[in-house]
Amino acid sequence: MSGKIHDLLGVGIGPFNLGLACLAEPLELDAVFLDAREGFAWHHGLMFDDATIQVPFLADLVTLADPTSRYSFLSYLKQVGRLYPFYIRENFQPLRAEYDAYCRWASERVGGLRWGRQVVDVRRETAHGAGGGPPGENGGTDDEDGPVYRVTAITSDGTETFRARHLALGIGTTPWSPVDTTSLDGGSPHGGRRVALHAADYLHRREQLLGLDSVTVVGSGQSAAEIYHDLLAASGHSGPRVDWITRSPRFFPMEYTKLTLEMTSPEYIDHFHGLGAGKRDRLLRDQRSLYKGIDAELINEIHDLLYRRSAHGQDTGLLVAATTLEGATVDGAGIRLDLHCDDTERAWQHHTDGLVMATGYSPTTPRFLDGIASEIDWEEPRPEQAREGRPRRYRVARDHTIDLAHRRVHVQNAEEHTHGLSAPDLGMGAMRNSIILRSVTGREVYPVESRIAFQRFGAPADESRPARETDQARPDTSTERRTPADQQAQEAR
Repeated sequence: MSGKIHDLLGVGIGPFNLGLACLAEPLELDAVFLDAREGFAWHHGLMFDDATIQVPFLADLVTLADPTSRYSFLSYLKQVGRLYPFYIRENFQPLRAEYDAYCRWASERVGGLRWGRQVVDVRRETAHGAGGGPPGENGGTDDEDGPVYRVTAITSDGTETFRARHLALGIGTTPWSPVDTTSLDGGSPHGGRRVALHAADYLHRREQLLGLDSVTVVGSGQSAAEIYHDLLAASGHSGPRVDWITRSPRFFPMEYTKLTLEMTSPEYIDHFHGLGAGKRDRLLRDQRSLYKGIDAELINEIHDLLYRRSAHGQDTGLLVAATTLEGATVDGAGIRLDLHCDDTERAWQHHTDGLVMATGYSPTTPRFLDGIASEIDWEEPRPEQAREGRPRRYRVARDHTIDLAHRRVHVQNAEEHTHGLSAPDLGMGAMRNSIILRSVTGREVYPVESRIAFQRFGAPADESRPARETDQARPDTSTERRTPADQQAQEAR
């Protein structure tokens, strides 16, 4: 094992940790980032030719932290000779494939990236190699000579070990489905008359789906709409019948109004983070249209496609909302879906040859954290989490740390339950990375804006009133204890 101690080690190299690597490089930090893959790839299963990302180009890896960075999207366009075509296009949203190519371009230039390293274990030790317990135990302290993390990774050539003072966990989210598509799938990607998959793999098996008699898309949101539109447009006169089922009450558009966009702001994150866990969970359910809706133009294009099909006497298939998928089983050569209409409370069944689950992604707790699980600050599990089998959740401090001392282990896009809808937003990645680098370096290298919104969230401090009698009688028992990092953030505000 090398005696070298890195300042920062990132696990996972998606857009967020890639942005962290780009912003860390000019600081002369000793930073290293590990990923099990052999190179950068971003949602290739949904890389439609005409699909754009849903944020402006300023939401690249670095610009909102450092507009002068050589890793900006505009720098990429200039180097590949596409800056003027992008300017003439007059569309702020880059193509999804264009954004993926930009990230690959940055990943090939920034230092510190180590591909083909699958992290399997993280342990805590003192800088001199002795086993370190939680802060304050076994001589462990959080000063410069204090504990570090020993990270073990598997490579094609064997095992490698790294040591670092700070960790940045950017492993992303994993495809989630209420049914096991593997057990429903009838064959390999090249054969079989029964096909079931998650939307993340759609383009890899698109041609197989188009060869079926019927395909059903389950789910709401942009990915479901893009897949439904693609299947509908490609099916023509001889393709499959295409159906779309969602439990959402309607096929709703994503909100793009500017005052709504202010909810991806430091002020709203402060407000949201200060609420109790129960209140935050309820808000996230109510705010689905802010980030899980469908582009309004795409909704109109889908309706136009259906109209043209009906005008030519073609089957327009089944399009139904407010319907919950309660189960799915193999039924002969096809798949039977057990459904429940949430409006009428009636159960019904639907048969299909192909099933695409566009049901989103879920955060996971990586097994490699088992070695330091006792040193992670966990939320108290809520009853509904236990009932639904949800994984344990971190108690994420305002500065995105999750270790008990809230100083050394940082997370990327694993804090939606504590920081709100900004967690997966590409546009907030640069700000989060600025905060992480402030923790790592002990100074604010990239200025972090604290106030950008015109509106206020919550009652202004000088106008707040005592809680109503009913509120005082029933306090929110889900409110979480404040961490040292939260206290520092409050004092800074």
